[in-house]
Amino acid sequence: MVPLRFSTPRQLALALATAASLAGVTPLQAQANAAGPYLAARQADLSGDFARVVEYGTRALVDNPDRADILEGLVVAHTALGEVGKALPFAQRLTSINPDNQLAGLVLLGDALVSNDWDGAIALLEGGVSVAGMVDQMITAWASLGQGRMSQALEIFDALSADENTRAFAQFQKALALAHVGDFEGAASILSGDEGEMQLNRGGILAYAQVLSQLDRHADALELMNANASPRVDPEVDDIIARLEAGEVLPFTGITSPNDGVAELFYAVAESRSVDTDPTIALIFSRLAEYLNPKSATAILLSARLLERLKQHDLAVEAYGRVPDNSLLYQDAALGRTDVLRRSDRFDDAIAELTTLADAYPDTLRFRVALGDTLMQVDRFKEARAAYDQAIAGFTEDLPGQWATYFQRAIALTKLDEWPAAEADFRKALELSPDEPNVLNYLGYTYVERQENLDEALDMIERAVAVRPDSGYIVDSLGWVFFRLGRYDEAVETMERAVELVPVDPILNDHLGDTYWAVGRKREAWFQWSRALSFISDETDLTEIDPDRIRRKMEVGLDVVLEEEGAPPLHPAE
Repeated sequence: MVPLRFSTPRQLALALATAASLAGVTPLQAQANAAGPYLAARQADLSGDFARVVEYGTRALVDNPDRADILEGLVVAHTALGEVGKALPFAQRLTSINPDNQLAGLVLLGDALVSNDWDGAIALLEGGVSVAGMVDQMITAWASLGQGRMSQALEIFDALSADENTRAFAQFQKALALAHVGDFEGAASILSGDEGEMQLNRGGILAYAQVLSQLDRHADALELMNANASPRVDPEVDDIIARLEAGEVLPFTGITSPNDGVAELFYAVAESRSVDTDPTIALIFSRLAEYLNPKSATAILLSARLLERLKQHDLAVEAYGRVPDNSLLYQDAALGRTDVLRRSDRFDDAIAELTTLADAYPDTLRFRVALGDTLMQVDRFKEARAAYDQAIAGFTEDLPGQWATYFQRAIALTKLDEWPAAEADFRKALELSPDEPNVLNYLGYTYVERQENLDEALDMIERAVAVRPDSGYIVDSLGWVFFRLGRYDEAVETMERAVELVPVDPILNDHLGDTYWAVGRKREAWFQWSRALSFISDETDLTEIDPDRIRRKMEVGLDVVLEEEGAPPLHPAE
């Protein structure tokens, strides 16, 4: 295999995008073919439907067993589905056709590592399979450890530690390797920072605590855990603290095999690629990390989030559901899962799961908040208000981030026609976050609709526009308060800007029609009302806009409609 070296994950990604067409997820587009299965596989590939790529690509391969583009598509699809083992035969065939194919090489590398074929893994790296320069060397170090050649592994880690850019990561990997082979003194020396500054994440802190426990330094381990305690519910940490307090020696589980170390490397590459426009490349690496360490909650959660970005909702729900409930990431995964259910319009499922979670974790208020938010989406305002009540009752102190919960409850109360309580919550939200544009706009607009505190409403909405000048809805609110104040010329100018920002919103077009009527531009008013009617759809909130009222305005004009409603007539401000 011809060597193809890349110094960074980004360079690797670009190479893969060229070699395997991963960047556009279109490896089956390379050649035109009139065969039905091929075209169906190609269409599935374009839509990112991995399961259908497997279904039709496998059928297309029967008549075209050596088509490299079909093989690449199947390798991508199976790997993205988390079926690395099923991708293996296609990767092997693809390698026989194109020995330089990096995607196939990565799958073969993953299989060699899972099989503990350390010699084979090193041979693949030396033959040209590459993730990134530093990562390749670290994989070689872990494979060397698997071979029992610890001294060679340490030489690689030490060489990488000589470079300031890779020192911290290499030292951490070295500490894990030392602990894995029982050199806890050496691991503790590195993790303590004695050999250079060391920033530990949660996983590093847990590994260090286990190392200290193995050295019978339980007091130090407890001090470390308590010093880095999180306010969040963390069953794993609580269990570790309890065991340390009981004098139990903790086993070292930070790395249980060399493959755990390599899985961390693949996860790091996946995370670095997850910011890309196309998340498929990142998904391939996160799936490889899962393949090497099926218990890695971080890799599972990343795969789930990437699948969500790819709009593979069923796969994302399944992935989120695989994060174990004793993991710190379980609550994030549970919320991610219910969020995907909402995006899939499975509101009943989301509400049922959030209700169960809120009852099971009464101290985790974000489940109550998420339940309230979900109920709001299906207009179950009374139940939403109850969920927010329970969440707010659990607040022990005022924090800026709580504004959103008060704001959402205020909206629910408004829908329930409980205005004094709603107003109090709007005010509380602004007390916590005084310049929050959503609150300023909503409360200001509500005051306008209620014909209350119009001067204050104008000030609120002007502040909101200053923060979000390109929000058509907030600009519309400003135009509407001008209209209510009788400042019709200013209302026209502002409402025209709002409609430019959101051209197809029926409410904004209706408002612009009213402002045109107020300044005597009646033909244009009729046209805007007509546009407003054309934009009303099944998804339009008819509590916010009345199509019959618009039709009546088109028949007799706004002045007559106001008179019929017993509303004050139009009157320009002095």
